[in-house]
Amino acid sequence: MAVVTVSGGAGGHEIPPGFLGLSLESTAIIPYAGTDPKRVDPVFLQLVRNLTLDQSPVLRIGGDSTDWAWYPVPGLTKPNGVRVTLTRRWLAVMRAVASDLNARLIMGIDLEADSRPAADGEASAFERWIGKPWIEALELGNEPNLYGTFTWYVLPDGVHVMGRPPDYDFPSYLDDFGTFAKGLPGPLAGPATGAPSWMADTGAFLAAEPRVGVVTLHAYPVQTCFVPPSAPTYPTVGHLLAPASTTGLADGVAPYVPVAHAHHLPLRVDEINTDSCGDAPGVSDAFVSALWALDTLFDLAEVGVDGVNMHTYPDATYQLFTFSHRGRRWSAFVTPEYYGLEMFAHAVPAGSRLVGTTITNAEGVNVWATRGRDGRTRVVLINESLDRRTIAVSSAGRRPATLERLRGPQLTSTTGITLGGQTYGNHTTTGRLAGRSTVAKLTARHDSYEFMLPAESAALVTF
Repeated sequence: MAVVTVSGGAGGHEIPPGFLGLSLESTAIIPYAGTDPKRVDPVFLQLVRNLTLDQSPVLRIGGDSTDWAWYPVPGLTKPNGVRVTLTRRWLAVMRAVASDLNARLIMGIDLEADSRPAADGEASAFERWIGKPWIEALELGNEPNLYGTFTWYVLPDGVHVMGRPPDYDFPSYLDDFGTFAKGLPGPLAGPATGAPSWMADTGAFLAAEPRVGVVTLHAYPVQTCFVPPSAPTYPTVGHLLAPASTTGLADGVAPYVPVAHAHHLPLRVDEINTDSCGDAPGVSDAFVSALWALDTLFDLAEVGVDGVNMHTYPDATYQLFTFSHRGRRWSAFVTPEYYGLEMFAHAVPAGSRLVGTTITNAEGVNVWATRGRDGRTRVVLINESLDRRTIAVSSAGRRPATLERLRGPQLTSTTGITLGGQTYGNHTTTGRLAGRSTVAKLTARHDSYEFMLPAESAALVTF
């Protein structure tokens, strides 16, 4: 039997409101929210609300599309690398989404085009048509560490054009950021990178840029691009559940938390998901991603990260949902990873604090606990092993508890996922879990709650 003991103290640091957010490519807004700002897709709105119970969600609008997009500026020629035009309708829908959700937005601004007038025009359009109340920060550029190595656009004769020269480095980026920042309303966000060599300069970045209001870093555990299948970072079920992909990922971000906090700034991992290339079928779109996401969010909270934005966009293998509509009726297919995010939301209501735990006789089982403002303790157990486990969670007295399970047929399953026995099925027109709930009541015996934890599943005990 595995025995879990939960600390009786008040808990550690509070997990900030809006900790769990979403990162959406600008190209995802219309497919997810629709084209009518007066009738935003209600299923999308509900799916966002499910992850941010009684909190204002933090939505980061960016990713690769940050440096592909522009808002037309009179008298200015569209930069060659731009392939996304932000329209008045797009801005109106974005404002409606922010208003309906009472969201806080981190909006990406194109830096790779190297055009201050284009960047200023984009920021002005955001300020005018979306509005300052919703915009928390403007994020200048996306992963600028790649500007000198990745193709930005291709000329008609087939020549690949990079966004910057091959020797583009962090000091070059710092010069660019400072130059562009002069024309932008603050606060700003950055450095929007996941490269360890650039993350190491976070302190220098903050010392040079006093108008930064949010420190943003990126993190992905595995990747398909440029990695041989034999590499430990190639996306497989085993690699995604390996400690390097969860605790190791959080440890890579941890050194920069005190750097940000020394400047009295929050640090958000504002772009994260399973595979950095967005193309890992059988892993990123499977139940294993739900267990990875659940564990990784707790790992990042434990090292003091102030927020996490799970990245999603149409056609990515790791997208969280897909939408369709006929007339005014919307429906969505919800992918397995989303279920893991929703269990996290159930385990970490607003104002929750992490609580220390110990666990014995439970190889392959990870345990996390929080204590909420309501005085309740919530214990999450993630069984990544192939063995069913008998669990005993210590209790304070004999108060009744509830048990909610996260299950899938197998780690590679892309359907058949349930949370508390309920599911979104093959489609949902409400954005809410449906079906008969199997959330069970537990009675304390010998000062502990005892239950079975199936292999490759997770459970939430609340008391």
